[in-house]
Amino acid sequence: MTDKKNGNAFTNNPLVKAVGTQKIVVLLVIIVLFAFFSIMSSGFRKYPTIVSIFDYSYYISFMAIGVTFCLITGGVDLSIGTGMICYALFGGYLITRQGMPVIVGILGTLLLGLLMGCINGVLVAVLELPPFIATLGTMMVARGFGSIITGGMSVTWPAASSEQGWFRMLFKINKPGLLLPVGFIWVVIFVILMSLFLNKTRPGRYIIAIGSNKEATRLSGVNVVKYQALAYIISGVFAGIAGIAYAAVFSSSIAPGTGAGLELDAIAGAIIGGTSMTGGCGSIFGTLLGVFVMSMLKSGLPYIGLQANWQQIITGLILILAVFIDVIKNRKLA
Repeated sequence: MTDKKNGNAFTNNPLVKAVGTQKIVVLLVIIVLFAFFSIMSSGFRKYPTIVSIFDYSYYISFMAIGVTFCLITGGVDLSIGTGMICYALFGGYLITRQGMPVIVGILGTLLLGLLMGCINGVLVAVLELPPFIATLGTMMVARGFGSIITGGMSVTWPAASSEQGWFRMLFKINKPGLLLPVGFIWVVIFVILMSLFLNKTRPGRYIIAIGSNKEATRLSGVNVVKYQALAYIISGVFAGIAGIAYAAVFSSSIAPGTGAGLELDAIAGAIIGGTSMTGGCGSIFGTLLGVFVMSMLKSGLPYIGLQANWQQIITGLILILAVFIDVIKNRKLA
């Protein structure tokens, strides 16, 4: 009989130990979901559907990578969903209304995300406002600002066929006879870079330490305000990158006032991937796996006849379940 303290055959497996039990479980969930939707609908097995799963994963992945840092500190950033749309609207406004080059629109999107991240960092780290309230406030500010700069009108970034439509090929090559989800390469690159930053650099370790025990980290001489603010700055920048990905992949108009609720997909992905809501624990690679669970559901549920309203209900239930599992796990570790 296996001693409970020593785990079991599954948890003692070298591969499971190296990757992590929760990541293995999430990977199995992805495989099961893909098999289920493939059996239920032959249309799901088609290549364009696979590309659609990747399309949804880009902007959710970038938001989730950023918010993982906030969650690790024990906080949260609720502004990323509405913020992403606001930043994309601002970039599109510069291009279509002001006649500026696409590169200026891209830089404007990133800079506005950076600015909002800095504001969130000041509110949470310097003024010590509760992250939930602070980022809920900036979420509303972002929604209003997006409507003001566009005059309440939708904005469309240049089409792929236009001279300035080259930026869309950074995420998806869509030509006759050729459909490639190249954006996943960018996602993998950022996952690797931010994983190294989180686990191998001093700022990353300080961010983890803040979530584990903020007061002890402060007493050890770490500038807690600086590194807690950094987490929100990172989140803002990645929300900006998500805005670019969203504008590049989806050709439809970007409407002001939308984006509310998209942050829940990112937060759910991070929590499913093993990031703790109480802070001090998180994995960028795990977050990516969690995002693919959410992307799989977004793409697969319509194939079994469940439309947007049911998708929102299922997303909410998954988020509740993920938080519940996190709470149970923390109780066992206590």
